Amino acid sequence: MKVLFAGTPQLAVPSLDRLVEAGFELVGVLTRPDAPVGRKRVFAPSPVAARAEELGLPIVKASRITDEVVSQLADWAPDAAAIVAYGGIVPPKALDVPVHGWINLHFSLLPAWRGAAPLQYSVIHGDDVIGASTFRLEEGLDTGPVYGTLTLAPGPEATSGELLDELSVSGAELLAQTLTGMAAGRLEPRPQAGEPTFAPKLTLEDGRLDWSLPAVALHRRARGVTPEPGAWTLLGGQRLKLEPPRLRPDIEDIPAGHLAWAGKAVMVGTGTHALELTRVQPAGKKMMPASDWARGAGNIEGTVLG
Repeated sequence: MKVLFAGTPQLAVPSLDRLVEAGFELVGVLTRPDAPVGRKRVFAPSPVAARAEELGLPIVKASRITDEVVSQLADWAPDAAAIVAYGGIVPPKALDVPVHGWINLHFSLLPAWRGAAPLQYSVIHGDDVIGASTFRLEEGLDTGPVYGTLTLAPGPEATSGELLDELSVSGAELLAQTLTGMAAGRLEPRPQAGEPTFAPKLTLEDGRLDWSLPAVALHRRARGVTPEPGAWTLLGGQRLKLEPPRLRPDIEDIPAGHLAWAGKAVMVGTGTHALELTRVQPAGKKMMPASDWARGAGNIEGTVLG
């Protein structure tokens, strides 16, 4: 089977590698254009583009799949297209280019969490079971029939970044198995069943913590937005970035948003019990242990985060 691969971030690289290892003929790679990275904002290829270059694969870099891009993809004559976090819409004119369509590795158990940030919303909403699905792209938003799924029980402290790293590897195997089954003619997709939920792209504001909410909800949100867009709060009108805090159900008498010491640990009150700050990043500084930051900040007792 001749396969076109579309993807951009690091989490798509294991899928590219797995398809090569599985013996598929990779006819080309579609990825997003070079983008500025790091503090110096130096333009660099996407992780998928960098890996494809190492593998000696033809590459098309495009922020949108235009008529010209469709023509380039058609020249590769793929039997199927595998897509993992490409970062752009596949228009109707491109859907019919591969004989067997576009097979998307999506990091949720469809129809749960259709959209751009499925795993992140799974964590934010406290799903007991998360997973990944392979499905055939249609014109609708993640509405196509499903080929296969895998499940994972997330750890109580796991962040979305850690879970995506894990699912990117197991999901790569699921994608390879899906394409293998399609090539053998023994795998047919099934329509999605159940009520859909939606996971739009996370914004910076989604990472802001509202300390009036219950501690469990804040803990989930902080883990769900880590590493991107990141959890944060306001301190004196400036943004204070936060790594996920710890649940401290043993401390209940701190007002919501107020800071307090508990031994050598820094606590913040919520709508229920306290959370323990782990690491923080004040404006213009590096991430540091919360206790080091608090000692350097002077008397934090009663300081209010917002």
